[in-house]
Amino acid sequence: MILELRYKPMSSTNIEEFMPENLAKAIANPLFPGLDNALRSGRHIGSDDLDNHAYLLEFEHELGSFYQRYNVELVRAPENFFYLRPRSTALIGRSVLSELDMLVGKVLCFLYLSPERLAHEGIFTHQELFEELISLADEKKLLKIVTHRASGSDLDREKLLEKVRSSLRRMRRLGMILPIGEEGKFRISEAVFRFGADVRTSENIRDAQLRLIRDGEAVVHQQAPSQGDLLHEPAELAQEDEL
Repeated sequence: MILELRYKPMSSTNIEEFMPENLAKAIANPLFPGLDNALRSGRHIGSDDLDNHAYLLEFEHELGSFYQRYNVELVRAPENFFYLRPRSTALIGRSVLSELDMLVGKVLCFLYLSPERLAHEGIFTHQELFEELISLADEKKLLKIVTHRASGSDLDREKLLEKVRSSLRRMRRLGMILPIGEEGKFRISEAVFRFGADVRTSENIRDAQLRLIRDGEAVVHQQAPSQGDLLHEPAELAQEDEL
């Protein structure tokens, strides 16, 4: 006896027994694979990413239910950007940003709130970010993060600048900044409010953010093993791509 295998297409009724129709439409959308990979990589999707952002607005409820199966929450922030927030039992891998990464993120949020952003049409350079970081934070503490010494030479400061550039490359992968034209220039996305979540309700959010930077409170306190529900970036994306 010869066994003949034939494919019998499932009816829409059969499909809905396993998956709601709108979720099936969302997953069938050609944008889904790339967007899913980006979100799982820790990327934040803001209004600058027109197609993906519009897609998330349309299927927010359906995709929220989809990611709950992985113990992960699809979050739509008050500033209207999206990201995945893993719970302690999440089935999607994550890693924790460094202290310097967190501090750079806080300073980026401070710059986003500054009058200088409007004056510069929202565009900044690596050097401007570095100078702002040095002026707002304790330089001795910054050098100690990099060199384990509170005082440093010009070479130590160059090492610090390179570390800051690495943090900015990481911010780019997370969707916090967008490269603009010439090398070393970038525009800050509204997603940097992920680093300002703890001061959103302050009367003067910019002053509150400045206090956090100067007090050295650079860590986002949320809900995970040691530091909570943190910004995450899988290890496979740790390569130092150019900004």
